Amino acid sequence: MSSHSAFAEAADALAASVLGALSGTGGAVQLARHVDDAPDTLAALAAVRVLGPDVFSPHLLHDAPFEAQDAAVVAKAFDAFPASGSSEEPAVAHRDHATVSLLARLSGDDTLRTLASAPPDGTALARSDDWSGWCVRMAQLAPLATPGLDGAVHEAARAGALSLSRGVSRSILRRDFPTAVRLVRWLALLQSEGAELPLDPDIAAEHAWLVGGAGPRTALDLAIARHFLDQRPGGAPKETARP
Repeated sequence: MSSHSAFAEAADALAASVLGALSGTGGAVQLARHVDDAPDTLAALAAVRVLGPDVFSPHLLHDAPFEAQDAAVVAKAFDAFPASGSSEEPAVAHRDHATVSLLARLSGDDTLRTLASAPPDGTALARSDDWSGWCVRMAQLAPLATPGLDGAVHEAARAGALSLSRGVSRSILRRDFPTAVRLVRWLALLQSEGAELPLDPDIAAEHAWLVGGAGPRTALDLAIARHFLDQRPGGAPKETARP
């Protein structure tokens, strides 16, 4: 098996584990045990980096405890796969910074913020006439549509609700359901904040699920979107950390 295949398989396995914790069918996610039990430790650490902020979902959505050994695993994953420079891969840099921001807050160790550099400015996120290209970038940044984060990416999403809605419709028509669900995740977050949307994210999510099905990572995106869809606008916001 190639390293790429092994990493993709490990990311799916970790996503399934996180999804099980969110749905209540798989118990708590224990990153340390997950990595220790994995047949390929390096692939398991790569999976932690691929999922990024989503590895914290059970802790952010259901207040599950976050253990010190799990924080150590996330830090070890950054040691194995160092963060990219913000100018090299802006989307990856944003995800990396969001990951370490949540890691520092959940662990109580602010020194962990140094694992990633500051995120790029919001210039690359500014909308243009190329709304489809902008939606591709926002789909890559869907892991930031999670409780406990706010920043330039979220401001771009709030300003681009119409473009996100167009992106969902276009992705469904192209049968690109993973991208559709990632964009629905942003719309679901906006709806939970009380935004008026040109497209109903609940209906779009249901359609993408029924017609396209989902692998573990897309199912995880959908579960997090469902969390936002189930929230009433105007509810008390959780503590947030600006990456």
